[in-house]
Amino acid sequence: MHGTLSNLIAFLGAIGLASVVAPRLKVPAPVLLAVVGLAWGSIPGRMAPDIDPHVVLSVFLPPLLYAEAWRASWHDFRRWLRPILSLGIGLVAFTILTAGIAAKLVLPGLDWSVCFLIGAVVSPTDTVAVHAVLARLRVPRRITAIIGGESLINDATGLLGAQLAVVVTLTGVFRASSIVTEFARISAVSLAIGVAAGALAVGINARLRGTAVLFVFSLFVPYLAFALAERAGASGVLAVVVAGFIASWRIDLVAPESRVDLTQSWDIVTFILNGMMFLFVGLAIPRLAADPSSSGGFLVEGLVIGVAVVLTRLAWFWPAAYIPLWLSRRLREKEGGYPPARAIVLGGWCGVRGAVSLAAALALPAALPDGAPFPGRAAVEAATLVTIVVTLIGQGSTIGPLVRWMGLPSDPTTEAETRKAREAMLSAGVARLDAFCAEKSCPVAVYRLAEQRDIEESERRHATRRLEVSREVRRAVWQAESAELLRLRDGGQINDRDHQDLQLELDREHADLTAA
Repeated sequence: MHGTLSNLIAFLGAIGLASVVAPRLKVPAPVLLAVVGLAWGSIPGRMAPDIDPHVVLSVFLPPLLYAEAWRASWHDFRRWLRPILSLGIGLVAFTILTAGIAAKLVLPGLDWSVCFLIGAVVSPTDTVAVHAVLARLRVPRRITAIIGGESLINDATGLLGAQLAVVVTLTGVFRASSIVTEFARISAVSLAIGVAAGALAVGINARLRGTAVLFVFSLFVPYLAFALAERAGASGVLAVVVAGFIASWRIDLVAPESRVDLTQSWDIVTFILNGMMFLFVGLAIPRLAADPSSSGGFLVEGLVIGVAVVLTRLAWFWPAAYIPLWLSRRLREKEGGYPPARAIVLGGWCGVRGAVSLAAALALPAALPDGAPFPGRAAVEAATLVTIVVTLIGQGSTIGPLVRWMGLPSDPTTEAETRKAREAMLSAGVARLDAFCAEKSCPVAVYRLAEQRDIEESERRHATRRLEVSREVRRAVWQAESAELLRLRDGGQINDRDHQDLQLELDREHADLTAA
């Protein structure tokens, strides 16, 4: 118990300190946390905490995926669905193939199923480190939407590929038809569970009041979706992502007095969990490197596979970005024309791997059904570990300088949409104010009751009434602006990410009304 408490204190202190120091060092906080974990795990005589990888996958991952899906834009996801699926499915399949071939070349003793398992495990990207950099820079919305959407999809497809590769390794049987059938079954079941969990979240948000209760149930939904999908032999990751998309679309049903506090609570939870994920990566590196039976003997081979993963992403980005747009005018119009070459370079460089890949590698079975050791487990861990180090430190720490060097322009479309949305909200608010003043009395000023100590009781009642009318006016205007904002989102005039930000801005401006 004492050791657990000490580790928790150290974890929280490291996360807080890294968040303060990282901006001063101009290093992304996730990269610094991984380095801190590496240094902590390398202290001689100091037993570093050992986090069960199953905890990372089943405890840390569901709320992080749910929050990421909640904050993603469904409008942007649909608009750039073609490149997102190209990366989230096509690039994952291509990475499994190329990394598997590279693994077979440098480790010819491994079965093909284990080689492709290596490719599947290292295929999911981790955008936390990328977004930690891009969030501070003026990067076009198209890039952030595609990279974020890719991460939501490839976590599911990569882990699903790893799951199927493990089955082939355990059974020794590979049939393409059965793999396709199983992939379709898993996808269908995951989507169904995700839709049901998302509908449950919408119903809860519409009927319950109280920030604490809503927060508890908002944590309950992703864990429920993940557990049900895993129990059904499906993809918990895909189920959680679908549930998050559905729940976030009806954010307007969340009680206005809870929206801001609920969002802030989730920001804190994801901040802590992300920090723990990257500390987990750093802590695992020296432990695996020190184990002679594990990754220590596969450093060169792991480096070759890691470089192959980086080159695969760079090679995929160019033809996948331009060839479909060149062939289809409709796609060019939908996606906003050809992306600039600088954006392709940046997207190709944003292939950081992280805790999801490492947890998947460490969570592999230790033995086959007949009791024999799982073949190539050490090689899988080594390739994953080296790929994470190469991409997290090599790419994650250089994304910021790369963006500044290329001088990517800001997105005028997003700024214009936001400006038009504010103007429409203001017009709706003014119209509601005019209607209110025509229907009832419109106060010229609001009396502060604290200053009414010496007036007659009748005047006090009159001042109270004027204050109530003023609150009623403001509430009516607030509701009109919120309704106009929702209409703009449903009509596709603004994306749902901007809708959330503007709605929360309105809620903060009128926080005194909900408190009253």
